[in-house]
Amino acid sequence: MEILSQFLDIILHLDKYLAVLVVQYGPWIYAILFAIIFCETGLVVMPFLPGDSLLFVAGALAATGGMDISALIVVLLLAAVLGDNSNYWIGRWFGLRVLHWGEGTSRLFNRNAYDRAHAFYERWGGATMVLARFIPLVRTFAPFVAGVARMTYLRYFLFDLFGAMIWVGSLSLAGYWFGNLPLVRDNLSVVILGIVGFSLLPVLAAAVKQRLAR
Repeated sequence: MEILSQFLDIILHLDKYLAVLVVQYGPWIYAILFAIIFCETGLVVMPFLPGDSLLFVAGALAATGGMDISALIVVLLLAAVLGDNSNYWIGRWFGLRVLHWGEGTSRLFNRNAYDRAHAFYERWGGATMVLARFIPLVRTFAPFVAGVARMTYLRYFLFDLFGAMIWVGSLSLAGYWFGNLPLVRDNLSVVILGIVGFSLLPVLAAAVKQRLAR
């Protein structure tokens, strides 16, 4: 319970914690932010890291002179793309192992479901990768599933890059342009909660729709 409380405190006061890191580590703050975004997008076990709010707050700090906005966007974009691509290839390797192990009479492997997943990502995978960027949890798992489903890599990479550019650019610049307005700065915790809540709306809507369907 204490760990959860500390985590929520970090999320709600992300601006203060990040400002302290900027002062303590100077230029190394870029490496720290790179690691956080890379882990959130590249490691399936870390979907809880604060991607959306981190981009916004980092952009706001860049506007105060703590970081260079151009360098920040480049670093975060590289982290997002490299993280997703690592996730994709982990999923693709895992998918190949499942395909190999599951051939025959295995009850753990459904070849029809696997083929449907592959067909889905070939048809809708591009739009899925772009939209998934803006949905916490989903953006961590989508590249992995795309790899498991063996989505054509070039198609995956181009849409993933496009989605990363929109995601990093829009949230970082929103923080840079609006994060230090008095109304936003004085109510930043509320803004962060709003960003997290708005990002989770598609997930909640899908869960409610599935429950009603049952």
